[in-house]
Amino acid sequence: MEEENQQLPNDSVSGEAGYHVPVLLKESVEGLAIKPDGIYVDCTFGGGGHSRAILQHLGEKGKLVAFDQDDDARKNVPADNRVIFVPQNFRHLQRFLRLHKIIKVDGILADLGVSSHQFDEAGRGFSTRFDAALDMRMDQRQTITAADVLKTFSELQLHKMLEHYGEVTNAKTLAKTIVQQRAITSIKTINEFKQAVASVVKGIPQKYFAQVFQALRIEVNDELGALKELLQQIPAVLKPGGRAAIITFHSLEDRLVKNFFKAGSFSDTETDDIYGGRPESPLLIITKKPILPGVTEAKQNKRARSAKLRVAERKSTA
Repeated sequence: MEEENQQLPNDSVSGEAGYHVPVLLKESVEGLAIKPDGIYVDCTFGGGGHSRAILQHLGEKGKLVAFDQDDDARKNVPADNRVIFVPQNFRHLQRFLRLHKIIKVDGILADLGVSSHQFDEAGRGFSTRFDAALDMRMDQRQTITAADVLKTFSELQLHKMLEHYGEVTNAKTLAKTIVQQRAITSIKTINEFKQAVASVVKGIPQKYFAQVFQALRIEVNDELGALKELLQQIPAVLKPGGRAAIITFHSLEDRLVKNFFKAGSFSDTETDDIYGGRPESPLLIITKKPILPGVTEAKQNKRARSAKLRVAERKSTA
């Protein structure tokens, strides 16, 4: 799924009923090296584009477990006995696999970020193109919205969020302005927010607000926290020789995936007591460098331009 801050909306979105264009489809499916009778997980079902491609490679005994926390995705689930749909965040991967009597799988695919559908649904509050409530919840069951973050976060919390998640150039000034403005005016909608901070916008407004919205969205949905939890479960869930293919759309996500695939852990202090060395990663990196969209895909689907695919394989046990 794609980050709107990197590119303009694609006017010819296809996919399930115009829901979403699957990015790096051929490359990600090839990266999984699918076995016809294997068990595979699509962590971000969305419009079902990647899932349908996986199903085409599976035989009658194959199985696909599709996760998506957005209830809108449910309408895209195919009538296929090989599919198990789990309406949950992928951070709960292992828990719900076990609930369905699945301990190990042959492959895991995750297409991170926001779907075209979420960007294009004005009422969801993800896009700077519309006026709507500042919502940005991928899972409508959760309670905290973007408006809540703007209303309750301290100036320091807003500063750090905008700086880290959105790389907003004047994050400190913007945070101060938000705190000042929320004391005197309502900031519950996209237009109210834009008007409240108009005096401190830097550069191209569209790009500036897209960076701010990215920061808010990541915070509201705890996207990096969820990704870290997913990655930490991968070694335990994958069968030996099983593969994980993850598509990212900004540097924060890509760095997490790259570092975890390399080290097999997020711990900086995990060392061997005798030799003082870091334990060997249980993952073998398949893509030495990330796979990027080709010229044709980047031209046809503008939201694919910032996509990066990394693939790793669970090492065989001795």
